[in-house]
Order: sequence, then C-alpha cells, then structure tokens
Amino acid sequence: MDILKVNSIVKRFGDFEAVSNVTFSVEQGTVFGLLGPNGAGKTTTIRMMTNILKPDEGEVSLFGEKVGSLQQNRIGYLPEERGLYKKIKVIDQLIYFGQLKGMSRSDAQSEARKWLKKLDAETWETKKIQELSKGMQQKVQFITTILHNPDLLILDEPFSGFDPINTEIIKKIISDLKSEGKTIILSTHIMEQVEQLCDHICLIDKGKMILSGMVREIKKNYGRDTILMEWDGDDLFLNEFSNIKYINRSNNRAEFRITDGLTPMLILQKASQKNNIYKFELAEPSLNEIFIDVVTKQGVDNES
Repeated sequence: MDILKVNSIVKRFGDFEAVSNVTFSVEQGTVFGLLGPNGAGKTTTIRMMTNILKPDEGEVSLFGEKVGSLQQNRIGYLPEERGLYKKIKVIDQLIYFGQLKGMSRSDAQSEARKWLKKLDAETWETKKIQELSKGMQQKVQFITTILHNPDLLILDEPFSGFDPINTEIIKKIISDLKSEGKTIILSTHIMEQVEQLCDHICLIDKGKMILSGMVREIKKNYGRDTILMEWDGDDLFLNEFSNIKYINRSNNRAEFRITDGLTPMLILQKASQKNNIYKFELAEPSLNEIFIDVVTKQGVDNES
C-alpha cells in the first residue's frame, strides 16, 4: 500500500519554478530516497509533502487522504535547518515537542528518557542545548522527530554533524524502524548511505524528476561496466587506453568505467604482461557514479 502519493506537483516562487511536475509514490514499510544536488528542489518538495507549503499545481495525498493538518501527528519531520531552543534544557525541550504531537506530559517524558538512554545521552537531561556540541544537538533533534512514534519519518540530511560511530547508530535505528513497519523518506547527498538503506529512490535536478525506481533495478540497468583492479607493479599499462573513465587511481589500484566498446579482457591481457594481478572484478557502478552521471547528462541536455 502506498502511504504517500505525490502527483504532478509544481511550486513557483515568483517567476522561478522550484519544483516542476514531480510525481512519485512511497510504499508503506520502505525506505525511500529523495535525492538531488544542492538547489534541486528536494526541501521544497518535502515542505509540500508535510503541508508546510501548498503546491501551485498537483496534489499530495498521505495515508489515503489529501495532505493537511489532520495527519501532522502521524509524521516525524527532521528538517535540514535545525530548530532547537538554545536556552531550554534537553528534557524540557523533548517533552514540549512530544506534547506538540499530542502526547501527554508523562508519556513524552518517559519516551524522551528511553531514547536518551538508547542514544547514550541520558546524562544530558538537565543540560541546555547551547551547552551541547553540534553532534549532541543533532541527537536531541533526532529524538524530537521519533519521540511520538510516527508512522512516517521524513529525514532531511539526518547524518549531518555525526561522526562515523553515531552515523552507524542512526542507520541501525532507521533499519529497526523499517522492520517495525514504519515508512522513512530519506534526503541525503551521501550516496553510500542511500545504497545501504533505501529500497526506492527519486532523483530530481533543477526541480525536475530525472530518475526513479528501485535501487536494485537502477544499478542492474546500468550494467557491469566498472572494473576494480589491484596489481603488483606500475600502472603504465592504463595509459594505453583512452576510453577509460577513472573513479580512483593509484600506483597499484584502480577503479574505472570502460566505454566505447573496450573489453575487460583486453585490459586484463595488457595488465598481466608485466604485472601480477591480485584482483580483477567486473562490477556494477556505485549509486554515487550513477548519480553523477545522470546529473551531468541532465546538465548537458539543459544547455543543449
């Protein structure tokens, strides 16, 4: 069942069209990636999904109804621009946000303490937000988003400010929430995390939708044209090929895509003439490579 349907939405600010005819749907119990470069229209789209902005054209439906104020308590929204009160204590702030979402004071306090403990932050209860580091504030902001046990989570750059350890903790929570049947919309520029977490993606650029579908199918459709190589020796043999697009290259390791009919076997034959080959793998391109490729081609098409 689709928990969210975005149908041909358009949003203009004066003569500027920030979102142009964007359409997608999000299935219940999945993680959906809303992606795009800076200024692509992601945040404007999210604000229409959450009823902060009204579309000029098209419609957003949520939980089977046209989106409106009645669904707000079933949504947890983590905005890219954080909104904590600097001089209020952490526990009071969490209770306040919980009550805004319809929780009783006692329930909000109980859930706040549960999540603070889960995120190894129970000693922060009486600290004011201004006393916390950026990463600590981000944890508190994340708790405000999930405190009321929403059915739909919309997370705009949720890993910003986190170190690798806390990033993994938040990723684990997202996976756990998905297993509980929650629906998560994730907007981030870190493609590795999208690849690990998302079932479906929608990529928008300059307000237009340019790629949409299941992550697995998108990667499959791009084919296996990426080669991962490791060898003992120099890398001069690679200079003999002009139709190679490098992702990473060093003296003993390279990752690249092949084009214009170049075959993996030809590269392997040339490399093995003077080197010991330790790794030669033909792989699908990463989602990051697909992202760059699609956005770059879209820019060329727009210029044309």
